Amino acid sequence: MALSQRLEFRQSQALVMTPQLMQAIKLLQLSSLDLAQYVEGELERNPLLERGSEDDGAAAPEQEAPEVRDDPSPSDWTGDELETSRSAMEQGLGTELENVFPDDATPRATAAEAPPPAYSEWSGVGGGGGDGDNNLESYVSSEITLAAHLAEQLTLAIADPVRRMIGQYLIDMVDEAGYLAGDLEGVAEKLGAPVTEVESVLLQLQKFDPLGVCARNLTECLAIQLRERDRFDPAMQVLVAHLDLLAKRDVAALRKLCGVDDEDLVDMIGEIRSLNPKPGLAFGSISVQPIVPDVMVRAAPDGTWQVELNSDTLPKVLINQRYYAQVAKGTRGDKDKAYVADCLQTATWLVRALDQRAKTILKVSSEIVRQQDAFLAKGVQHLRPLNLKTVADAISMHESTVSRVTANKYMATSRGIFELKYFFTSSIASADGGEAHSAEAVRHRIRQLIDGETVSDILSDDTIVEKLRSAGVDIARRTVAKYREAMRIPSSVQRRREKQTVSA
Repeated sequence: MALSQRLEFRQSQALVMTPQLMQAIKLLQLSSLDLAQYVEGELERNPLLERGSEDDGAAAPEQEAPEVRDDPSPSDWTGDELETSRSAMEQGLGTELENVFPDDATPRATAAEAPPPAYSEWSGVGGGGGDGDNNLESYVSSEITLAAHLAEQLTLAIADPVRRMIGQYLIDMVDEAGYLAGDLEGVAEKLGAPVTEVESVLLQLQKFDPLGVCARNLTECLAIQLRERDRFDPAMQVLVAHLDLLAKRDVAALRKLCGVDDEDLVDMIGEIRSLNPKPGLAFGSISVQPIVPDVMVRAAPDGTWQVELNSDTLPKVLINQRYYAQVAKGTRGDKDKAYVADCLQTATWLVRALDQRAKTILKVSSEIVRQQDAFLAKGVQHLRPLNLKTVADAISMHESTVSRVTANKYMATSRGIFELKYFFTSSIASADGGEAHSAEAVRHRIRQLIDGETVSDILSDDTIVEKLRSAGVDIARRTVAKYREAMRIPSSVQRRREKQTVSA
C-alpha cells in the first residue's frame, strides 16, 4: 500500500470560554457570603472600582459605562450558552442544675448572636468578581457546629422533604447547650403542619447524637439518655421528676417517693450524675453565621405576593469614571495604557454581570412564588409539584441557569426561610385528570391518615390507596408502601400489634 501526503480542510463549531464567561457562571451560583468576599477582592485589585453607598447603588444600574472591547456582556448571554460552557435553654431548674451538676461538669462555649437581617427593597447593583486568591485558612479543617452536626444526621435520617423541613426548623431553634427553645404549637402554626407531625419529627431528632439533644428541659434531656441506657425504670422516672429534691439533698423524701432502699438510691443518683446535662456544649464555641435570605416575600394588600431582593446581600460597586479619565489622560506607555484599559473592561463587566445576576435571581424567585402560592398561603401540605424545566420554560431561561441561580440562595417567607431548591418537588398524577399533586404533599396525607388510626381501624396500604384516590390522588399501592417505609412507618400488622400492646 502506497503512502502519500494530502491536505484536508474541516469545519467545526465550538464555544470558546472567555474568562468573563467563566466568571459569570461562577457568579450565578455564589452564596451571599461568598459574593461579599468576592467583591472585597475585586475592590482591592481594581483601582477603578469603589464601594457605592445606598444612594449610589440605586442609580448604578442606569449609569452608562464607557465603551470597551467587544466581548459579550453578561446580559447578552443566554442560558444555553452558560449550560454549554460549564435560641436559650429553659430556666425552670436553673438553681437545681447548679447543685446537681457542678459548674465544671461540662465544657462551656459561647455563640455570637447576630442581629436579624434587614429586609428592604433592592437598590442597586451587587458587587463581586475575580477568581479569588488561594487562602491557606480555607484548607484548615474547622470545628463542626452543633447545628451542622444535627443537619448532617437529618439528611440521612429523614427523606421526606416536608418532615425534613420541619426538622431543620426545629434544629434552628436549638441553643448552644443543645436544648430546644420554643413551643411546638408555634412551629406547627408557622409551617401550617399538624402539631402531631411536629412532635413526631422532634422525637426523631431526640435520637440524634449527642444523646439528650433537642430536649425541651433538663428532665427530658436526662430521660432521653437514660432510655438509651435502658435505665429509665419507674423508680428512675420518679427520681428524674424530682430533681429539685435531689438538689436539696433530701434523701429521705426521694427514698420514700422512689420506693427503694439507701443503696439503690445511691446507685441511681450516681447514674444521674454521670449524664450530660448540656450535651450541645461538646461542640465548641464557634460563632454561627445566620442564614441571610437573598429574597424577601411579603403579602401585598391586594392578596398577591411582593417579591424583593435583599439589598444587604448585594454589595454595591461603582466605576470611578472621573479617576479613569484622569489616569487615562496621563498615561503614556503602551503597557500602562493596556493595564488601564483592562481595569476598565473588568470593572464594566463586573457591574453588568452583577446587575444581570440580581435580575435573574429576582426573575426565578418570582416564578417560584407564583408556582407555590398555595404553600405560602395554606401550608406545607399544599406544596405543588415543580421542576426546573417548568420554571425555566415560564421565564424563557435554560434549566442549567435556573439550577445555578437556586444554588445557595434562600427565600424569607411568612412561614420561615427556605432554600430555593426546596420548592422543587416530584409529582403524582391526579385521579380525575386535574392538577398533579407533589410527592411531599402525598406523603403528608399518608402520614395524616395513619396518625388518625384507632386500634379497631388500622389502615392497610390498599385502604390508603382507596382513600387517596377518593381524594383525587392517583397512586399505586407499591408507591404508598415505598413512601410509608421512607417515613419509617411500620406495616399495618406491626401498627395494630403496637397499638394493642399500648392499649392493654
